[in-house]
Amino acid sequence: MSTTTPARRPLSPELRASIFHSTVFLSSAASSVYLGIWLAGKGVSSGEIGIINAVPVLLLLAMNLFVGRIADRADDWKQVIVIMAVVAGVLPFGLFFVNDFWGILIVWTLAVLPAGSLPPVLDAATIRMTQRNGSDFGFVRAWGTVGYMLATALTGVVVAYLGPNAFVPLFVAVTLVRTGLAFQLPLFRAPAHEVTIAEATQAGSLRDVMKLWFILPILAFALVNCTHAILSAFVGLVWNEQGVSPGVIGLLVTVMAAGEATMMFFWRRVGKRFSARWLILASALVTILRWSLMALTPPVWVLFLLQTLHSVTYALGYLGTMQFVASWTSEKIAAEAQGFSFVLQQAMSVLGLFGFGWLVAAFGAKAFFVCALLGVAGAVCVIISLRLKPTRERTQMAKLGA
Repeated sequence: MSTTTPARRPLSPELRASIFHSTVFLSSAASSVYLGIWLAGKGVSSGEIGIINAVPVLLLLAMNLFVGRIADRADDWKQVIVIMAVVAGVLPFGLFFVNDFWGILIVWTLAVLPAGSLPPVLDAATIRMTQRNGSDFGFVRAWGTVGYMLATALTGVVVAYLGPNAFVPLFVAVTLVRTGLAFQLPLFRAPAHEVTIAEATQAGSLRDVMKLWFILPILAFALVNCTHAILSAFVGLVWNEQGVSPGVIGLLVTVMAAGEATMMFFWRRVGKRFSARWLILASALVTILRWSLMALTPPVWVLFLLQTLHSVTYALGYLGTMQFVASWTSEKIAAEAQGFSFVLQQAMSVLGLFGFGWLVAAFGAKAFFVCALLGVAGAVCVIISLRLKPTRERTQMAKLGA
C-alpha cells in the first residue's frame, strides 16, 4: 500500500483574490463607526474632525492616477498592492503616539492614503484576471462588502464592550490582517505571450480614450455615487430627526449593504445580458426614484424598501462602470484608467459633502430632491454618450458589455 499523500490542490486565483478583497475595507469600516468618537475623546473639535476626514480624500484625488500609472508599469499589479498594504499596515502604529489635532491629522492622513489607493488598483487587476479566466468579477468583489459588514458589526461590539480606547488597537489589527493576506494574492497579469480580450480595439494610453463619449458614463456614475456619500454622511441625522430610532437606522444600513452584496454575487447573470452603459443608465434612473421618495419622508417600512435599491444605484452602477472602463482600455493602462474613474467619484463626493450640509439644515429631508437631480444629470450623461458612440454589437467586445 502506498503511503504517499495526495498533493493539496492550490487555492484558485479567484478564491485568493476573494480572501484579500474581504479585508480591503476592514479599516474603513472600523473608522466609519468609531473614529469620530475616538477623536472626540482626544478633545478634537467637530470642525477638526471634519478636516481629519476630508484631507486624505482630497489628497487621494491627486494620488490615485499616479499610483495607477506606477502599478500598470510594474511586472504585475500584485507588487504595488502588496507594497501599499504593507505601508498601510505599518503607519497606523503612529496613532498610539499622537494626541493633538496636528499629530493625529498627519499620522491619520499618512495611514489612510495607501489604504485609499488600494481599491482601484485591486479592482483593475481583478477584473482583468476574471475576464481572462472566464470567472465572475462581481462574486470576487462582493466579499469586500461582506468584510465591511462584518467589520462594522465587530467594531461596534468591541468598542461597546471595551470603550473608545479600543478603537486604535482594533484599527491597527485589521490593517495588519490586510497586510498579511496581501502576500497570498495571485499574479493578475496575463503572460506576455497571451492576448487577453480584443486588445487591438482597446486604448493603449489614457489620452487615446479621453473622448467625451468615454468620460460621460464615468461622470454619470460619479454623480450617482455622490448621492451615496451624502447618504452616509447625512441620512442618519435626518432619519433621527424624523423619529427613527438608532437601532432601526442600523438595520436600514445593514439592509443597504446586504442589497449591495447580493447584486455583486449575482452580477454575472446580470452583467452579461446588458451593455455597461445601459446598466449605468439604470443606476441613474433608479437613483431618481430612490431619492425622490426619500425626500417625501416616507414611513419606515418604505425606507427599508428604498434601501434595497442600493443594489441598483450603487452595486449595479459601480460594476457597470468597472466593466465599461475595462472594455475600452487595455491592460497597459488598466489601473490608471480605473484610477481616473475613482478620482471622478471621489471629486464629486467631496463637492457633494461640502455643499449638502447647508441644504439639509435649510430644507431637511426635502434636500434629498437634489440627489434625485444628480440622478437626472447622470442619466443625461449616459444618453449623450450613447448618441455619440453607440454600443458595440455582434463583436467580441459586446461580450464585455462595452
